[in-house]
Amino acid sequence: MRLTRVTLAVAAGALAPALLLSTPSFAAGATTALAATASDTTPGDGSPYDDMDIHDLRIAVLRILADPDSGKRVTKEANALLDNGTEEDLRSWLETGYRLARFEDDQVAIFTILAKPSSGKGVYREATEALEAGTPEAARAFLETGYRLAQAEDDSVAIVRMLTDPDLTPAMRAAINAVLDDGTPEALRHFLEVGQYEVDG
Repeated sequence: MRLTRVTLAVAAGALAPALLLSTPSFAAGATTALAATASDTTPGDGSPYDDMDIHDLRIAVLRILADPDSGKRVTKEANALLDNGTEEDLRSWLETGYRLARFEDDQVAIFTILAKPSSGKGVYREATEALEAGTPEAARAFLETGYRLAQAEDDSVAIVRMLTDPDLTPAMRAAINAVLDDGTPEALRHFLEVGQYEVDG
C-alpha cells in the first residue's frame, strides 16, 4: 500500500516513532528490517569492537556523538551509554543498537523532508520508496545521495518551466540555459535560491 500525503504529513508533524509505523506496509517492512538487524551480529562474526576495552568503546561512541549528522535518538542513546553503560552495553550498542537508532532518526528526517511544501514529485517519489523499502540501508542511501539527486530533478523541472514565461528577458533566458547546461545539483539549487535574483535585465 502506498503511503499517502496525509499520512506523511501527520507523521512528520508529530515526529513520533509510533507514527513512523502508522501504515501497514511501512510497519511490516520496518519490523522485518529491525528483526533482521538485531540478528545481524553474533559472537562468531568477529566484530571490530570485540577487542576494544571500555576506554576505546567510549571513544567510539563519542565519535558518533560528535558527528553533526547524529539525530535525536542516536544522541539520546549515546549519552545514556556514556553516563551509565557497561563495557558490554557499549559494545552491544556499537554492534547493533547504533544502526537501529540511526534508522529511526533517518526515518524522521525523511518524513520531515516530505512535509516540506517545497518538496517536488521527484523527492516525494524517492523518499516514499526509501520508506517503503523499510531498511536502514535504503533510508541512509536516500539521505546521503538519493535526496540530492531527486531534488536536482525537481529543480531542473522548475527551471525549465521558467523558460515558458512570455516576459522572460534575454539575460534571464541566457542564465537559465547556462545553469541547465551545467546541470549539477548544486548549480541548479543555487540558481533557484540565489542566482535568478542576481540576473540583470
